[in-house]
Amino acid sequence: MNPIAAILRYALLALAALVLLTPGSAATQSSAPFLPSWNQGPARQAVVSLVARVTREGGPDYVPPHERVATFDNDGTLWVEQPLYIQAVFAIDRASELATRNPRLASQPLFKAILQKDRNALAHLSEHEIGQILSATHAGMTPEEFSERARHWFDRAAHPRYGRLYKELTYQPMLELLQYLRANAFKTFIVSGGGVDFMRAISMDIYAIPPEQVVGSSGATRFVVNGGKASLVKLPKLGSVDDKDGKPININLHIGRRPILAVGNSDGDLAMLQYAASGQGARLVMLVHHDDAEREYAYDRQSKIGKLDKALDEARARRWTIVSMKRDWNVVFPQSARATTTVERAGLQE
Repeated sequence: MNPIAAILRYALLALAALVLLTPGSAATQSSAPFLPSWNQGPARQAVVSLVARVTREGGPDYVPPHERVATFDNDGTLWVEQPLYIQAVFAIDRASELATRNPRLASQPLFKAILQKDRNALAHLSEHEIGQILSATHAGMTPEEFSERARHWFDRAAHPRYGRLYKELTYQPMLELLQYLRANAFKTFIVSGGGVDFMRAISMDIYAIPPEQVVGSSGATRFVVNGGKASLVKLPKLGSVDDKDGKPININLHIGRRPILAVGNSDGDLAMLQYAASGQGARLVMLVHHDDAEREYAYDRQSKIGKLDKALDEARARRWTIVSMKRDWNVVFPQSARATTTVERAGLQE
């Protein structure tokens, strides 16, 4: 495309966006082609209003495209996290494979419980035991090798309740929100407590978010040169934990800009939301509240997975936008995703 054509195309797109997003316009007030899975209400309107404000050139809240940063937690915000974090299911599946092939490993109590699918033992794993599983299943390979194993697992592993691949259990309204923001020159980032290599293996396929825009917890790595070929090797040692206070620290380290929009669903996201809310100018902070037991799950203050307690209180006190899954979303999961025939239960029942 020649430069003149490119400029003309950009101008037309900008004009279309301005017409669609002007508060009070027909597109804003009626059924619009964007965010179709969001019901009309305060949550949807908060998103549309923010985008209108920051994209209106000459307006008091205009934000240049290179400063339009949006950060999203992953587990429970972009995809399902109950009854167990997806990466934990992956690690348990991988540990079972390793123990099956290694009698010495299979004799250890932790891996014996995994092989026997001891629900009670797996439900009460300590942080040290979880660390043991992650060390055994995530270390000793290059990041590329790990990504390949993760992608292979995603192609076959399914959720015990829905009988659908885990990678199909993203939230349709959030996929639409990501797309809507990018159409308005936002750069979208995942900032999650989950393992960064695990999320990067699938982020482009399911979210259209490239690996370099994924921030997460990480293990230590070692640089090696073997036969003239340089690579990294994952070590059985924790590097950075991207949870709670670690989220704003890593946002500053890896992104270098304070987000103007941040979305989470648990107390682990509170620091990221506080960080985003404390910046200057127009901004939006959102909490996804899991209150739909029929279509998904209902949990908050007492949950061991995705606990939402302090963040819920602060959201109400500071009037952040609370997204009710039951009230604000007319669809939860993508409807076009095919159901799977084999369910990978990893020994865990609801």
